[in-house]
Amino acid sequence: MFRNKKEKEIDVTSLNHILRTGKKLMNIGYFMAILALIILGTFLIKEWKILGILKEFIIVISPIFIGFLVAWLFEPLVKKLQEKKVPRLLGCILSYLIILGVIFLIAYMFIPSLITQIKDFVAAAPEIFKELTKFVTNIIEKFDTNHLINIKDVKKEITSIISNFGMGLVSNLPEYALSIGKSIINGGLNFVLGLMIGFYLLFDFDKVNENIDKMLPKTWKENFRELTKRINTSLRSYVQGVLLVMFLVFLTQSIGLTLAGMEAPLLFALFCAVTDIIPYFGPYIGGIPAVIVGFTISPITGICVLISILVVQLLENNFYQPLIMGHTMQLHPVTIMLGLLIFEHFFGILGMVIATPVIACIKVLLIFVNEKTGIIKSITGEEIADLKELEEN
Repeated sequence: MFRNKKEKEIDVTSLNHILRTGKKLMNIGYFMAILALIILGTFLIKEWKILGILKEFIIVISPIFIGFLVAWLFEPLVKKLQEKKVPRLLGCILSYLIILGVIFLIAYMFIPSLITQIKDFVAAAPEIFKELTKFVTNIIEKFDTNHLINIKDVKKEITSIISNFGMGLVSNLPEYALSIGKSIINGGLNFVLGLMIGFYLLFDFDKVNENIDKMLPKTWKENFRELTKRINTSLRSYVQGVLLVMFLVFLTQSIGLTLAGMEAPLLFALFCAVTDIIPYFGPYIGGIPAVIVGFTISPITGICVLISILVVQLLENNFYQPLIMGHTMQLHPVTIMLGLLIFEHFFGILGMVIATPVIACIKVLLIFVNEKTGIIKSITGEEIADLKELEEN
């Protein structure tokens, strides 16, 4: 009997070791599968020029896309209101009152100041370019102690580059302003139309899901519902979290840059917030222009701007992201970094924006397929529980 118990203990130890090894292999398998799918998918999309076609298609149907996005984001709120016996129509109206209230509040608080600051920045641009030339040449002079570089030639070259850029910017300013004005008007009209479409989509969101459900074969319905539910939960949390983090970055960066004595703080804070949508790299991309312009004003301003950028980044990493995002995507940083590099190679900046949610969707799909088919054998808690029973016996 003692011998049998000892043999069982050895068997349990061996099986636990196998389980741990299996878990590691399974994680490696998931990682390699995700990476392979990303590379294959991005290659096929680029070769078949799907992204270009998709971009044109999205531009054409942008109001419908905006409407669907709004309906998709606010569907959980409407459902919660329905659970509290609020009619769906009233729930949709309340959701839209929240949306419009937030839009008008942001517009009232920031847009007038932002327009004024943009005008002031454009007027001060020639002086900023002049100071930028001085700043760069001063740095070269300080570090070139052995006089290996011809300062006059370098200064001439830098002055030529910056002045040409500045003159080109100023000369083409009316054209840029007209183009931006047209884009804002078109974007505004598409957004308003999108909100109108979104209201009807939100009201009939259940019917839309039912119609999609009817088109699927019976054998697919249950699996499709479960998969879409998982993807929706993951993506919705991510999108809502990213939007809130971007707003907080804009708010805190505006305060920081204003205190630092920065020119057009709202403009640079907005740029920081927009680039923040790119994980890891975005905050630093967004902060570079502000730091450069800050140093052209004065060294103290430049240092203060740099401190502001770093402080906001610390706040984001230690408070905003953990509290708001949590472990929404449940992706390893290495996976995200590789995804960003691959997507950037194939699709540029847009690729870096869509990389994280696409990788998350692929992961959800792989886990779902594995659960249903057992392609990669899942090592679950039930199997560990069986081992514990064996050990007790």
